[in-house]
Amino acid sequence: MQIDRALEITPEAVKRLSLELKVLLADIFALYLKTKNFHWHMRGTHFRDYHLLLDEHADQLFAMTDEIAERARKLGGPTLKSIGDIARHQRIKDCEREQVPAAMMLAELLTDNQSVTTWLRSAHAICDEYHDVATASLIENWIDQTERRTWFLAETIEAD
Repeated sequence: MQIDRALEITPEAVKRLSLELKVLLADIFALYLKTKNFHWHMRGTHFRDYHLLLDEHADQLFAMTDEIAERARKLGGPTLKSIGDIARHQRIKDCEREQVPAAMMLAELLTDNQSVTTWLRSAHAICDEYHDVATASLIENWIDQTERRTWFLAETIEAD
């Protein structure tokens, strides 16, 4: 059954916005897994604090995945279908090193979250171009969450 989305968004806008959301979703899944990886493999003096911080960050990232995918579907576009699909679209670099010092973990996550903020701002500009206020509103919330994670990571690194 075809749903009348009544969105007043052109097919070109749907295509461009859903692709942007698909790539963003791949990045968030990649950052989620990297954050959990570092959470699981954390070691050192501040183990408990870092372990809990990264778990909180991972929960925030995972919550974003459903919102991003559902927004793409509401627009009428496709979303990710597999791990391979994530790998083809992600811009976040995987970390497969066996041992990563805690300071390097935090620094890498800081850089990745800063990149996500940049990509979210770019996606917001596309929403503005097509007058998609609903997606723009969601993105504004995600920017705020990402800036908060970035701030926490930066302050944690600075404190050490």
